[in-house]
Order: sequence, then structure tokens, then C-alpha cells
Amino acid sequence: MTIDWWTLAIQTINVLILVWLLARFFWRPVAAMIEERRQTAARILDDAEKKRAEAEAAEKAVAETRAGFAAERDTLLEAARAEAESLHRKRLAEADRDAAARIAKAEAAARDAHQAEERAWFDRAGDLALSIAGRLAGRLDPAVIAAAFLDGLVAEIARLPDAAKAAAALPEAELELVSAAPLGPALAETAQQRLREALGTTAALNLRVDAALIAGFELHGPHFVVGNNWREDLARIGQELRHDRRS
Repeated sequence: MTIDWWTLAIQTINVLILVWLLARFFWRPVAAMIEERRQTAARILDDAEKKRAEAEAAEKAVAETRAGFAAERDTLLEAARAEAESLHRKRLAEADRDAAARIAKAEAAARDAHQAEERAWFDRAGDLALSIAGRLAGRLDPAVIAAAFLDGLVAEIARLPDAAKAAAALPEAELELVSAAPLGPALAETAQQRLREALGTTAALNLRVDAALIAGFELHGPHFVVGNNWREDLARIGQELRHDRRS
């Protein structure tokens, strides 16, 4: 086989020219275009990465905001629950105080009613006792009754303090003997004589009648009143009965 070196040289030159033309007018613009597209793609990827980072940051911020909302909600719920419990306890305490006040008021009213009924009962009993005592006194001999109560009065005078008896023994002392019924002359003299001896005085006693005594006497001195009569006895019995019922 015979090689045509001139043809080969011309073809080689043509190839070189073609390569040069392609390199100058084709590959460089294509490479520039590819580089530009690569840079554009890199920028797009960078922008996408930035947006992804921004999206993640935004998502994180949203999550933190939601967590903050949840914490704030929990705080508000806890505060509301605590306030509700406090209000509930306050209302229970107010209800307890109101109930206690109502109970105390009812107990006081019942106690007052009971005391009023008790006083009314004692008043009726006292009136009945006075009526019975008055009837009994009307059936007994006045002289016998007076003598019995006079002995008790002398005994009461003996228990007076010395200062009271000394004041009653002064000449200027005013003494008054009160009897439940009028005294006859003899009984009046006997009563005065015994009382003067008991008081250690020679002064006369003023006489006065008070039917409220029912039976017996009262002696009024300068600084004392001493008695022995059914009115005092019945009053003392009533007080003792009241004291016993309260005990």
C-alpha cells in the first residue's frame, strides 16, 4: 500500500485548523456557557441552602414560639386553677362562718327563749308561792307567826357586823321595824324591847306595815337592812332553784 504523504499532511493540517477553529469559536463559548451555568447552579444551590437554613430557623422559631405558648398556657392554667382553689376555699370558709353564725344565732335565740320561759315559769311559781304563803299566813295565829319570825330576826341581828350594830346604837340613829301585818300593843312592845336589847340601844323604833312581806319582819337601820320574812325566804328559794337548774 502506497501512502500519499502530501495528502496526509494536507488532511493533518485541515484537522489542526478544524481543531483550532473549534477550540476558538466553539469550545471556549461552550466552556464559558457551561461555567456560567455551573456558577448559576452553584448560586441556586447556595440560595436554596440559605432558604433551607432560613426555613429551619423559622421552623425552630415557630417551635420555640409554640413551646412558649404552651408554657404560657400551662402557667395561665395553673394560675387559674390556683385562683379557683383559693376562691373555693374562701367560699367554703365563708360558708362555714355563715353556718357557724347561723348556728350561734339559733342557739342564742333558743337559749333566750329558754331563759324567758324559765323566768316566766319562776315568775308564775313565785306568784303561786306568794299566793299560797299569803293564804297560809291568813289561817295562822298572827301572834304565833310574829313570835316565830321575831326570833329569827333577833338571830339575824346578832350576825350583823359590830360597826353596823354600833351605828344603830347611836342616839340619833333612825330605826324602823317593818311587819307584814299590824302588831298589837303588847306584841309591838315585846318586839321593840327584844330588838333594842339585840342592838344595844334605848331608842324607840318606828313601826310600819308592808303586806308584801307576807309574814315576818324587816329592820331598817342607818346602813343596813336585815329581815326574816316569807318574801325573802321565797326569793332565796327561787334563786337557789335557778342556780340549781343552771348548774
